[in-house]
Amino acid sequence: MMIIMHPGAPREQIDAVIAEIEKQKLTSHPIFGVEQTIIGAVGDGHYVAKEIFEAFPGVMEVQRISKPYKLASRQFHEQDSVFQLDGFSIGGTEIPIIAGPCSVESRAQILEIAQAVKEGGANALRGGVFKPRTSPYAFQGLGEEGLEYMVEAREKTGLPLVVEVMAVSQIEMMTKYVDVFQLGARNMQNFNLLRAIGETRTPVLFKRGMSATIEEMLMASEYIISGGNTRVMLCERGIRTFETATRNTTDINAVPVLKKLTHLPVIIDPSHSTGDSAFVSAVAKAGVAAGADGIIVEVHQDPAHAISDGKQSLTPEAFAKMVKQVKAVAEAVDRRLVVSQHATA
Repeated sequence: MMIIMHPGAPREQIDAVIAEIEKQKLTSHPIFGVEQTIIGAVGDGHYVAKEIFEAFPGVMEVQRISKPYKLASRQFHEQDSVFQLDGFSIGGTEIPIIAGPCSVESRAQILEIAQAVKEGGANALRGGVFKPRTSPYAFQGLGEEGLEYMVEAREKTGLPLVVEVMAVSQIEMMTKYVDVFQLGARNMQNFNLLRAIGETRTPVLFKRGMSATIEEMLMASEYIISGGNTRVMLCERGIRTFETATRNTTDINAVPVLKKLTHLPVIIDPSHSTGDSAFVSAVAKAGVAAGADGIIVEVHQDPAHAISDGKQSLTPEAFAKMVKQVKAVAEAVDRRLVVSQHATA
């Protein structure tokens, strides 16, 4: 349920409500506004009468949240969630671009591509160091060595790092290196991992599962938010359908639907959703036109010889061209690309 306090309610009244929430074996999630505080009370679904909280001093109204995803819903948090990441915001009028290779292959490779995407207009650097592959014999990533290379790239370019985390056992080590955890499609319903990430305060790029419904995606994200980590970005990265012309089917519908259902920022991934660099720019523009709050795209200096996902990777030149086109679309829908303090283009 959602407990709405009177404007200006003093802290002792808010604390009394929070104490009662905990007494009822629920978890409190307060949102402290400039003038008003709203407290979410969520738990295992057992019934607690609204009247218990309506009797407390300072309480203006108590509403039940109808959506099964309580904290992610717009019913709980009406305004768009906006949070800061190294000089730019996610979820507001700005549209950041995250770019980099599928896999960190070597020190020279990641340093070169980090500088290239920075100059092309990227605001953050992505790169995989733990690579779950269909074949157990394929390249599995450089692990912590790759993270060290990415940190060096961050030091040289100023770009924050977005890196996929694969297991609970990796979190403690990765927290020392990365700025944003990426939660991949295969792990969307890895609930132990979701709970563990929820206990951190590292922002999360949360990718939709290949066959997941929008509600299933939002329910899974609730595991992270309910743990106290509210800096969650939802990522539409294509779903599996009967169509075989592209790697996946980009669910452009998901962007405006998610924007209606949730306050969380929505990111579009045109690389994984198409699997073909020829279509990446078009889908990136479509995602921004549909209301996406950011883009994550794969870029490699030599896609033909990339260890993984070369077919869907843009060259630095194609990436810079895409950024210019996306900028025009963003301006047409009253948004703008992030002008990062690190940009040189």
